[in-house]
Amino acid sequence: MVSPRHTVQIPVAPALELVRKYNIPGPRYTSYPTAPQFSAQVSREALREEIARDNRDTTRPLSLYFHLPFCESLCWYCGCNTVITRRRSSAGEYVDLLCRELAITQPLLNPARLVTQLHFGGGTPTFLPPAEIDRLGRAIHSVFKFTPDAEISVEIDPRRLTRAHVDAYRKLGCNRASLGVQDSNPAVQLAIHRWQPLAQTRQAIEWLRDAGYASVSVDLIYGLPVQTPESFERSMEDVIGLDPDRLSVFSYAHVPWLKPAQKIFDQRDQLPTTEAKLAMIMATSRQLNEAGYVNIGMDHFAKPDDELARAHDEGSLQRNFQGYTTRAGASLYGFGMSSISQTDGSFRQNHKELDDYAVAVNRGELPIERGFQLKTDDRNRRAVIMDIMCRKQVNYADISQRLALDVRQAYAAEIASLTDLEADGLLRRHSDGFAITPLGEVFRRVIAMRFDAYLAKHQGRGFSKVV
Repeated sequence: MVSPRHTVQIPVAPALELVRKYNIPGPRYTSYPTAPQFSAQVSREALREEIARDNRDTTRPLSLYFHLPFCESLCWYCGCNTVITRRRSSAGEYVDLLCRELAITQPLLNPARLVTQLHFGGGTPTFLPPAEIDRLGRAIHSVFKFTPDAEISVEIDPRRLTRAHVDAYRKLGCNRASLGVQDSNPAVQLAIHRWQPLAQTRQAIEWLRDAGYASVSVDLIYGLPVQTPESFERSMEDVIGLDPDRLSVFSYAHVPWLKPAQKIFDQRDQLPTTEAKLAMIMATSRQLNEAGYVNIGMDHFAKPDDELARAHDEGSLQRNFQGYTTRAGASLYGFGMSSISQTDGSFRQNHKELDDYAVAVNRGELPIERGFQLKTDDRNRRAVIMDIMCRKQVNYADISQRLALDVRQAYAAEIASLTDLEADGLLRRHSDGFAITPLGEVFRRVIAMRFDAYLAKHQGRGFSKVV
């Protein structure tokens, strides 16, 4: 049963004409401005100065991200920045590079700052042998100090997991894990080049819980080849039976111009229709609500007593490059190829190609490929967009006080542009602001896009559709 303290907002199925009208390409808003705005022309010296400025504030905590890119085989749907190899020595060589990047970064850090969050992503973090996981853990803990309640999480591929991997990441401090499942249907798994029997996933969860991981999350994707609403409903039943603490149910992002492997799906004409995708996410919301999960927003669900659900209930939910998070006010420092760092005033991204990343690190340089320095307007719009994404509403008085800005006046044109969204039932406007309706929950990204100053220039290129 869902705790009565939660107001559970279940999305309402929109009419197909609304889906056709609003199913447009758009950002997921894990940041604002979004990554396509990052530029290689930004001053590296200015970004270093921003790091120094950020480290003058000892009260601002740190969130760390380590990108571990290696996978043994390519999943054809994947949009991540990966390196496909079976050469095991690559793991040790890459940990060498991470240790060097840590050494380059350490003099820029304030040792009084504490880490409240650490995430290992990929790729497949369990590509690293346990001995290399231990070595990386020692290097991290030699540079950073952690709060006692720090959230330390790792992404896991159950197909490549051993109990030794589980224990190594637990020894490093991991207390949360997310497992890639995508779909339990064997036909879908074959179509996406990811064979993963449900028994493997069940075994991985049992190992994690036996080792003392406090939270286990499962990732699924709807809109994959040969999926149907009926087959995905059965996959959801399989996953609910595993009793995860959290679920992320993502819409498949079909971007073959960025990820050429996805072109195979176009050649086979296997992708479900928009109408079918909509039926999948509506059924998923119903199933998870009936199973007692709270709809956090976008594509995240959690048990009512999970930290994420409590943050959602208290209005303290945050969003960053790892999705929704509970750790507010932290500066994000990313390590490894393609990783992104974020301070209050800037973004910076490491080289996306492994060779370029390695060259920079071996030269003793911060391996920055591109970045972005935020203007005051960027920060203000970010606050509005994050309220939409995390709070499902914007209260003009509250956000104006936080920003020392009359938001209603500053963004009068953007607020006026909400008229059609209100007429279609996606939001309700009132004298103090606006709130997203259960119908509008499906189109939250569209509502946020009205406050994005860069979309007109970008014209949606590079983004997947919102449904």
